[in-house]
Amino acid sequence: MNINIIAVGKIKEKYFSAAVDEYVKRLSRFARVTVTETAEEKIPSGASEKEEEKIKNAEGERILSKLNPSSFVIALCIEGTQLSSEKLAEKIADVSMTSSDITFIIGGSLGLSDAVKARAMLRLSFGPITLPHRLMRVVLLEQVYRAFKINNNETYHK
Repeated sequence: MNINIIAVGKIKEKYFSAAVDEYVKRLSRFARVTVTETAEEKIPSGASEKEEEKIKNAEGERILSKLNPSSFVIALCIEGTQLSSEKLAEKIADVSMTSSDITFIIGGSLGLSDAVKARAMLRLSFGPITLPHRLMRVVLLEQVYRAFKINNNETYHK
């Protein structure tokens, strides 16, 4: 199984990088994990809606260029479906029956372009709260790790 994460922006904080590295290491028992960072556009202060849309589209084009055409794509967006850890584990298990490649997409500060959302087979939300996209990478990796532990009937703290 390949787990790919495409994320807009680089992680600058050492504590986030350390957490990402830890979960990638833990996940390596279950899957090959790839984290791909794409360039983040600068957002001018007081940007108009039209400017923000242009920024999302530019980031979206870079995201789409990195996708494996056969990958099952899951876009993280606030308006997506909320799943419990157990339901996410079920989803990953179900997808693994038909695809060996799952790609999770984390957008930039403004979210994802409509084109990226349209390419996704699932829109996933971790709730109505707003998280920095760098922290979201850590949360996502932890939940994917938890899903593999659940699917392998291994204990993991609750």
